[in-house]
Amino acid sequence: MAANKSKQNTGFDMSKIKAEIERKIEGNVTHESETQTLEQIEVAPAMQKAETSKEVDVKKYVLTGVTGFDELFKQGIPKQSNVIVAGGTGSGKTIFCLQTLAYHASRGKKCFYMSFEETEERLIEHMNDFGWNPEKLINSGNLKIKKYLPTDIHYFDSADGVEAMFSKEEDSQLIELEPISMQLEFKVDFIVLDSLTAVASAFKEKEQQSYRFYVEKLFNFFRGMGSTNFLITETKQIPEVFSPTGVEEFLADGVIVIYNIKRENVRERAIEILKMRGAKHQEKIVAMKITDKGIVVYPGQEVFGGV
Repeated sequence: MAANKSKQNTGFDMSKIKAEIERKIEGNVTHESETQTLEQIEVAPAMQKAETSKEVDVKKYVLTGVTGFDELFKQGIPKQSNVIVAGGTGSGKTIFCLQTLAYHASRGKKCFYMSFEETEERLIEHMNDFGWNPEKLINSGNLKIKKYLPTDIHYFDSADGVEAMFSKEEDSQLIELEPISMQLEFKVDFIVLDSLTAVASAFKEKEQQSYRFYVEKLFNFFRGMGSTNFLITETKQIPEVFSPTGVEEFLADGVIVIYNIKRENVRERAIEILKMRGAKHQEKIVAMKITDKGIVVYPGQEVFGGV
């Protein structure tokens, strides 16, 4: 029954693929249909291909606009969720989040990218590389990109726990994280924080308890803003823990994992929805590719081994 169901859903015979796996010595390859390969699948520009025929309750759910990825959901990501995007170096986490913001900003949503790693210029360059026209999105007022430093995060112990602060660039005056320190001129719909790993690095080893207080307050702060939020975390290429301390993934509403798997001399990417509260989604790891138009996910191209 499972093999027949897989065949109906993906358009190719999964039982044949599994038989092929057994014939492989290593058993760790990304499998392709006999009649359909990654290269043969039509890859349209991400901003065009992102539209889906599925019926989505836009009052409750949002899509990412990442080609093929939204097909893993029955409807989408619940609005106002805090979603961790985890993965190793070079896996495509930043591209995934920039692509999501470009999709929504091009449709009139207010989007904010908070970077603790790359500069505004570098992130804009990334977007231009994929043809997403970030200057137009920024000039329209729908996209804002701001660079922070991990050293801009300050905290002190108090009776209420940890009060986190950012330094205000204009006059170095500390501004409390609440109600907001982002200096936005609009009510934001989508936020990307890149990354929680960089934020955690601002806390010394002996300050980990303070960091946990800070993270909990940060998650609650984002949730209170009414935005849908993506928080990037740096992990091993095949992770067992999906956040700096492991606490973050329990606080988060969702966890998306991007893999960058090395097999012999080749690296292959894959993606999965590890969890998503309040959303029905497929529970499998599928192939992913970074093209010159952005990320493309192949929901019918399941990855069996090596992850």
